Amino acid sequence: MKPTDRRGALRTGAAAALAGALATACGTEPRPAPAAAARHPAPAPVVAPAPRRFPGRPDEIAHGPRDRPRVALTFHGQGDPALARRLLAQAEKAGARVTVLAVGGWLDEHPEMARRVLDGGHDLGNHTQRHIDINAMTEAEALAEIQACAGRLRRLTGSVGTWFRPSRTQHAAPHVLRAARRAGYPHVLSYDVDSLDFTSPGAAAVVRNVIGPVRAGSVVSLHFGYPDTATALPLLLADLDRRGLSAVTTTELLS
Repeated sequence: MKPTDRRGALRTGAAAALAGALATACGTEPRPAPAAAARHPAPAPVVAPAPRRFPGRPDEIAHGPRDRPRVALTFHGQGDPALARRLLAQAEKAGARVTVLAVGGWLDEHPEMARRVLDGGHDLGNHTQRHIDINAMTEAEALAEIQACAGRLRRLTGSVGTWFRPSRTQHAAPHVLRAARRAGYPHVLSYDVDSLDFTSPGAAAVVRNVIGPVRAGSVVSLHFGYPDTATALPLLLADLDRRGLSAVTTTELLS
């Protein structure tokens, strides 16, 4: 390279270095492209519905209006999650929506089930933390039991759930009603039709136990965790449909 060429290259390099320094000082240095995650942020999780007060309804609700062709199928949420998913899928295939009252200990073991229930358009509620006889507890003990499950639900869904159902009993004692109100549940959810599926009587008996007494407005007690229930549910939903009764969430039943 000629001396004049060498001096020109040095001058060009120096000019480029000076321009870069000035750009950096003025804050105009090119910035790297944002990451894909920043350009397309993940949607925020949907917060589950909170408990509602239904004016004119008692503290303990056992059924809905009798003048509309709707019923609520309510499931005690416990047991094999694969069986629970099967029951939810069966309901959804038939266009039905149900209410799941989850046990807190079950949610601790299978936290993904909370979102699975809500993603299917179903109601999700509280069925105590340990599923023991809540009427036999003191009011303080009952409150702690309800709040423990409510805390699991809030952590998983952003809400304490839409309903509370007491464990090991169809009807709540007065002190349990008070504890439920203190925990944020205006109503306790009971039922007027018991499938007795937890006795494993066979699928045909489960269907008979429901179809016999069920009528418009009924709230039906069922359980996850029992194969008879999974076998019975499609038959039960077909029978309800033949009678012109739609299976809806408890919130829809009362709305």
